Amino acid sequence: MQNDLQVWQLILDASWMVKGVMLILLAASVSSWMIIFRKRMTLATAEKGANAFEERFWSGTDLTQLYEGVSRNNTGDGLEQIFESGFKEFTRMREQGRMTPGVLVEAAQRGMRIALVRETDRLERSLSYLATVGSTSPYIGLFGTVWGIMTSFHQLANVNQATIAMVAPGISEALIATAMGLFAAIPAVIAYNRYSNQVERLETRYDNFAEEFSSILQRQAHALMDS
Repeated sequence: MQNDLQVWQLILDASWMVKGVMLILLAASVSSWMIIFRKRMTLATAEKGANAFEERFWSGTDLTQLYEGVSRNNTGDGLEQIFESGFKEFTRMREQGRMTPGVLVEAAQRGMRIALVRETDRLERSLSYLATVGSTSPYIGLFGTVWGIMTSFHQLANVNQATIAMVAPGISEALIATAMGLFAAIPAVIAYNRYSNQVERLETRYDNFAEEFSSILQRQAHALMDS
């Protein structure tokens, strides 16, 4: 308890510059933790949704019925959004008539690429902020530390005999800025690396589904031409 009081007192006694650095780092830490928890929920929901949709898709259900169900709910994202965009373009071009299988599949692939880019952007949103916090927070904290130490030694110019006890409080409060910088940076770096890997795996999964779905649509397009 005494140590907690001493740390809090050191923060209160810090110079205005060091206090400003601490406030910046505190804001960065709070905002990054908010993003960490929100991104964790987003990626968990995306993975769960992909599992559920793939189970329905590969269960042998009719693609038209599956498309109508996804369109009716109008809440799909991830694989549902990619499937809906691709099948919508395929159906639209098919209804125009006299289209070659290549044209039908190309239209579907174009719709899926647009949806894939949109989904990738949604999953990657805010990850760059975590990377920024992780890379800059230690340097911001170090700036506060350097400024605090510089101020402490500058105050020694007005005394005749300098002792370590005179500069220890100033150095201690300055080092708190470095500690806060690391406190903000470490969780942000860990979360960025972990979530980037999850996003990359989801992107690969989406891309593989788009390729497999394109093959299915190509077979359907050839079957329509032969009928």
